[in-house]
Amino acid sequence: MAKSNSAFMKPMNISSELAAVVGKGPMPRSEVVKALWVYIKQNNLQDATNKRNINADAKLKAVFGGKETVSMFEMTKLVSKHLS
Repeated sequence: MAKSNSAFMKPMNISSELAAVVGKGPMPRSEVVKALWVYIKQNNLQDATNKRNINADAKLKAVFGGKETVSMFEMTKLVSKHLS
């Protein structure tokens, strides 16, 4: 049986900006990413022409450091800054 990565599943504290999008923490990084994608899909923020890009609304702009559009790969890096 494979061991789960306990560091990946460790509950993390969430900044107030990120909590406005994903809810109050602490929660594991994997749950933060899941909640972020739920928010993106519910608010139709995935770019229609390039599905790898996320178009930020006001709440996500605060998380993304004021950027209008980020790639899904850049998004994980920006979200990490809001976890401790």
